[in-house]
Amino acid sequence: MTFIEQNGLKRIHDEWISSLASNRPDLDRGKLEKLRSIINESVEDCLVEKYEPLAAPLNLPDPDDCHVLAAAIKAQAQIIVTYNLKDFPAEILRSFDIETQHPDDFFLNQCDLQLGAFLVIVKRIRESLKKPPKTAKEYLDILRRHSLPKTAELLESYIDLI
Repeated sequence: MTFIEQNGLKRIHDEWISSLASNRPDLDRGKLEKLRSIINESVEDCLVEKYEPLAAPLNLPDPDDCHVLAAAIKAQAQIIVTYNLKDFPAEILRSFDIETQHPDDFFLNQCDLQLGAFLVIVKRIRESLKKPPKTAKEYLDILRRHSLPKTAELLESYIDLI
């Protein structure tokens, strides 16, 4: 997973934190900032620097997304995982050997690669939800509400393990 650093700010972090805080005012902004730090500390080499010159010549439907593609190019990423597939046309990304994947497809691919590890991680995530705690069935309902129906369907087969 790669995040982008620009002008001393972690731009992608800022974007998802602002979006989540806006959509979920019940969430504590300080805890979201703490999550940013945990991600940065947990994911080796997760920040991409000096990608800015690559963004200027890029032509995407939403110019505000050019920094994402530029960072992916700089990091030599193979995949951009996003719900926003329409703003990353395959014909443009193909020239950089990059593709987009919807999170639901990305998670299914992770299951194909390492099902056991994926199930362990899903269980840890579900068990970390404490206010209120979630049963496996409730967690699958959350995944469905977050546009992850294929992942939820697959995990239903392993409900006793998650």
